[in-house]
Amino acid sequence: MIPVPVVVTVLGGWCAVYLADTLLKSSSSLKASYEDWLLTYGLSVSPFHLRWQTALFNRQFYNWGRWKPRFLYLWFSIGMVFGIVAMFGSVILLGKTLLQTLTQMLTEAPKAQNDRMLQVVVSVPSSGLCLRAVPGVNLPVSQLTYFFSAILISGVIHEVGHGVAAIREQVRFNGFGIFIFIVYPGAFVDLFTTHLQLISPVQQLRIFCAGVWHNFVLGVASFMVLFLLPAILFPFYYTGVGALVTEVTEDSPANGPRGLFVGDLVTNLQDCPVYNVEDWNSCLGDISEKSQVGYCVSAATLQQLSFPARVYRRLDGTVECCSNNSLTDICFSYSNKLDSQLYACLPARKVIEASKVCRTNMDCHKDFVPSFCVTPSLENQTRLIRVKHPPHIDMLYVGHPMHLQYTVSLSSFVPRQNFLSIDLPVVIETFCKYLISLSGALAVINAVPCFALDGQWILNSFLEATLSSLIVEKQNRELVGFLILLAGSALLAANVALGLWMVTAR
Repeated sequence: MIPVPVVVTVLGGWCAVYLADTLLKSSSSLKASYEDWLLTYGLSVSPFHLRWQTALFNRQFYNWGRWKPRFLYLWFSIGMVFGIVAMFGSVILLGKTLLQTLTQMLTEAPKAQNDRMLQVVVSVPSSGLCLRAVPGVNLPVSQLTYFFSAILISGVIHEVGHGVAAIREQVRFNGFGIFIFIVYPGAFVDLFTTHLQLISPVQQLRIFCAGVWHNFVLGVASFMVLFLLPAILFPFYYTGVGALVTEVTEDSPANGPRGLFVGDLVTNLQDCPVYNVEDWNSCLGDISEKSQVGYCVSAATLQQLSFPARVYRRLDGTVECCSNNSLTDICFSYSNKLDSQLYACLPARKVIEASKVCRTNMDCHKDFVPSFCVTPSLENQTRLIRVKHPPHIDMLYVGHPMHLQYTVSLSSFVPRQNFLSIDLPVVIETFCKYLISLSGALAVINAVPCFALDGQWILNSFLEATLSSLIVEKQNRELVGFLILLAGSALLAANVALGLWMVTAR
């Protein structure tokens, strides 16, 4: 749930703003000067909505709209085609998402969600942004700067597309503005409505589709930067040598004198090599899904290290044979020639160091020395993981692999010089990923044929451009558009409602 202090701060802040606005407007002595001040600076205040509009950028918009007319005509024509395809594609995508959400709701054990998947949960008026990402619910506080910055940039690029396309089609441009709705930032452009109604439906389509087209281009550009980042940062950072630790949370099981530290370079997890962050995540995923690996220990060493211990079964059926107070010993299981299961409490580090990884006793037959494959006897989902981060001594981790993944932050980029920041590549990577996700979401959601979104105007212009000869009466065309918009709005509302329920109630 959203933390109470956050809710109190947001609600209290908006109440203070709205109360001050109401008092100033009701004051006989201050009302005139206050309203003049608002008008001068292009400000307007309403409940949970603060808006600023200016004509300062009009000249720049006109310069962009008149730059290389033929190129802009081709650019926005491609955008028009993309917008129409996106309108139909968004309906299919939302329909598929709705079916998947319903299926997930009806199953007793829903699949884990991919954090990078874009799903609907919150709708922001005027910007059309809908995501299953709610600050304070499932979005870490440390990510809020990326989140809101990406929203604002995506919204600005979206509206710049509309504004430049409108000027290209000879529609008067009144101004550009930025707003805040509750906590979500956004942007808008003010166009002369009469001019929009006078131009042809195809010209209208170029304007209405320009927003989603520019968001798509922004997403592609961000993806290219992300893809080419190793080459871009090559003079300053190198990659392919391991995963660099950038942060270890205080409550992380990897935090300790023999744990991981900022600046350590992880090269292996068990026998799985780690060359970058993707390898780290992949290795942890494989370790989590597969059974616990064992370690080859000679019979003589096993007899020397083991000591008598009481054996008892845990509630989940696994066996424990070490004292609960032991921090260095682990219960290991192995089988002898008679295939009987035996257990021994052994010092974990002495067993693992200089030992070969194995699955069965057959993997340990070497130089005719009797050896056994001893496997840690741990609770379900718990794993013993050997983390190599030379030149330091290997870290031995006992716990769920995902706990290690969530509490340790890493980077694939290693600085060539000590004065270079280890966080810079991570910041660029994370910001590009947010731009890809949020700009893509803005493109998809705004393309939906839904009331108050770009999809409404795209649909109306599309119907006027294609059905004028088939449906002569304009009222009939408007009825068809209204029914489609009604269905699209219901589809989007269902996705938002179910998405919100999945985030807060599950």
